[in-house]
Order: sequence, then C-alpha cells, then structure tokens
Amino acid sequence: MSPSLGGSQGSHGSPGPHTQRTPVRPERLALTFDAFHAYHRKLWMRFAHTQVGSRAAAEAVVDAACARLRANWSHALLQDSVPRYAWLILKEEVHRWLAERGLPPQVGDAAFQTALQKLLLHEMRDELRVISQEIGLYAAISTLPERRYDVIVLRYLLGMPADEVAEYLGIDTATVRSHIRHARRSLAKELHIPYQETDN
Repeated sequence: MSPSLGGSQGSHGSPGPHTQRTPVRPERLALTFDAFHAYHRKLWMRFAHTQVGSRAAAEAVVDAACARLRANWSHALLQDSVPRYAWLILKEEVHRWLAERGLPPQVGDAAFQTALQKLLLHEMRDELRVISQEIGLYAAISTLPERRYDVIVLRYLLGMPADEVAEYLGIDTATVRSHIRHARRSLAKELHIPYQETDN
C-alpha cells in the first residue's frame, strides 16, 4: 500500500476537517515529497516508458512531472487524493512530450494484447493476434473514457491489484470493478469479440 499521503482522506474521499489547519514547514514539505516520490517513481517510470518508448525519454518525462509536483506540493497535499493528482500531472507531461514531437503513444500492441487476453477472453488469443495486426489494440483502449482508461492501464498493463488502483485514483474498489466491467463490454463491442463476465 502507498504511504499515508494517498489514504489520508475521509471515508468518502474528502479531506478531514483538520486538514492543513497549520502551515507545513518547508523542510517537512520536502521530506514528505521525497518519500512520496521514492514510493511512486517506479510505477511512473513503467507507465511513461510504455508511452514514450525509451527509458531515457521516460526519465525526462518523469523528471518534468516531478518538478511540477514538487513546485506545487503544498497544493497537492490539499487534494482529495495525492496519488491521483500526481497521476494527472504525469499524464499531462507524457502528452506534452508526445505532442512536441508529433508522436502517438509508443506502447507496443504486444503489451496490450496480453492485457486484453486477461481482460476479455483467454481462449480468443488467435483472434486477438489478428486484431492486433489489423487495427491496433491500443487504439481501442485509448477510446475509453479517461477514468476507465486509467483503471485498465493501472490494473492490466501495469499489474496493480484492484485495491491499489482504487487508492491510486481516489475511488473505492467496487468502483474500480465497475469501471473494468464497463470497459470489458465497450472493448468487446469495439473489437467484435463475444463478451463474458469474469471475476477480475
């Protein structure tokens, strides 16, 4: 589980009444950011790498996101979910990096094919391989609404357990499962694959 920064909100996802009553000293802000950064950087790097295609580019993107987050850290601590706020900044930096170079996300179809095999039907592997070659699985996933896209990327591409996805996005586990069900239906329809419910 992540440090308490991501789970300090009340049971309904909003900060408690005592939040930020007194200013946080600058040295405490820096220490808190460093702990948060150390915990989350590996995941950020994995996501950025899937999008920009190389470790060096991912480092540049993550460093830019971290610089923004550090500069706005006191504001970040006021958010309902600090991990979700950081995730949005990271995605903005990924999009900025790609847009500046006129590139689409560089994620390979193989990674999303593996994700879809878990997400949809395990027995459809040959058909999924054809779909991968013909239309690109990333294109189908990228048409999902943003929150469902985030859930699918975190849960299946990056392999986070459902409860950690919930904490990361500032939602509950039941909502994560609901997003997954809706995403499955949408992707099955988009890819013309029979849909079946699973326990994941």
